[in-house]
Amino acid sequence: MTYVFGPVSSRRLGQSLGVDLLPSKSCTWNCLYCQLGKTKKFVAKRQEFFPREEILEEIRQALALNTNLDWITFVGSGETMLYKGIGWLVVEVKKLTTIPVAVITNGSLLYLPEVRKELFQADAVLPSLNAGSEALHDQICRPVSGLTFQQHVEGLVAFRREYKGRLWVEVMLLGGINDTDAALNDLANVLEEIHPDMVHLVLPTRPAPEQEIRLPSQERLEQAIAMLSRVAVVINPLKGNMDLRHAPDMLEAITAIVSRHPVQRRELHKAIADCFSGESDKADEVMRGFFATGRFTLVEHNGEPYWVMQQGEKSGFNS
Repeated sequence: MTYVFGPVSSRRLGQSLGVDLLPSKSCTWNCLYCQLGKTKKFVAKRQEFFPREEILEEIRQALALNTNLDWITFVGSGETMLYKGIGWLVVEVKKLTTIPVAVITNGSLLYLPEVRKELFQADAVLPSLNAGSEALHDQICRPVSGLTFQQHVEGLVAFRREYKGRLWVEVMLLGGINDTDAALNDLANVLEEIHPDMVHLVLPTRPAPEQEIRLPSQERLEQAIAMLSRVAVVINPLKGNMDLRHAPDMLEAITAIVSRHPVQRRELHKAIADCFSGESDKADEVMRGFFATGRFTLVEHNGEPYWVMQQGEKSGFNS
């Protein structure tokens, strides 16, 4: 499929069907930690990049194939809310199914009333807040000119005031950058203004192609949980298990996921092995065959090998 991928697994969203609304990489930020690499050309104008009816039809087809879903998650190869018409898609999807709908966004456009309105029907919205100060926000997120830290915070505060669903703020915790006591205190102060239902700590466990990013130490992670817990329940998400058992075409399913983020080799091996219960050598054979297609290459991050897309390879996704 062109727009729909997965299901992918996480502790937060369980088995989630992903819907990618953007050409890669279309973003308002150029984050240090981005697994998609550097934002070569900022996009700040919202538009309907692909026909909404085509996207909805793919979602309809995917729902017919996947009966064990916990969430449908709108996420972009960049900033999700750049897709003009996402509100229509959320409403139409909710007519098709009772499965809850989540939207993952960096939140940079929430200062715009029309953007906030498009999210009102989502069951959960997961915006980013990686810093409690302008200097650190600019260092980590590196937004396009014209988007300020103050706008970002004001947008989150305004959205919380208007939105009746679950607001789960994501914080990417970077070792040596925003995990100091001072940085965490600033972050907690801003989160108190926003009043999220939960804070989701996210760690840079996947390789960032642009530069090396360090995981925070266990001590710093525990301190972050302690300091941010004064604002809301803090979730330190563990990775779920990838499930390929219902994929109609395993190679295409893997390609669709890897084209959007790197996948740990041992996680992939387990997911393939689960498809061939009782055939102990089958996963190795299948992985060798898939790797031999030339679509993928290996990179190492924090001592773990990851599958990433070979440069120039796509999964059929328009760019």
